[in-house]
Amino acid sequence: QVQLVESGGGMVQSGGSLRLSCAASGRTLSNYAMGWFRQAPGKQRELVAAISSDGSIKYVPSAKGRFTISRDNAKNTVYLQMNSLTPEDTAVYSCAFKFGNLLLSAEGSYNYWGQGTRVTVSS
Repeated sequence: QVQLVESGGGMVQSGGSLRLSCAASGRTLSNYAMGWFRQAPGKQRELVAAISSDGSIKYVPSAKGRFTISRDNAKNTVYLQMNSLTPEDTAVYSCAFKFGNLLLSAEGSYNYWGQGTRVTVSS
């Protein structure tokens, strides 16, 4: 079992920044890929960014240049730094763990999920 706990969400004005954290327990993350997903109201959940154990990274086009995913294996934690936020980024953000190291976009590829943290960006 892998337990994932997100933190760092909240309300911010357009143009602001937030840093999300995802702390894991139950398994060392260092050998596996991790992803950050988001689900906006009325929309399907989508991958925002994913990172492999060797540091390879994948971003959704809307996140490139604004968001940065990183990991601290010593702390068993993955981060998502979000800058230049817009109201379109408003969503519940969840981190996810998958066995293996491929950077896949499908949520069905991920095995464990956190409970999510809400991000609200006001205009």
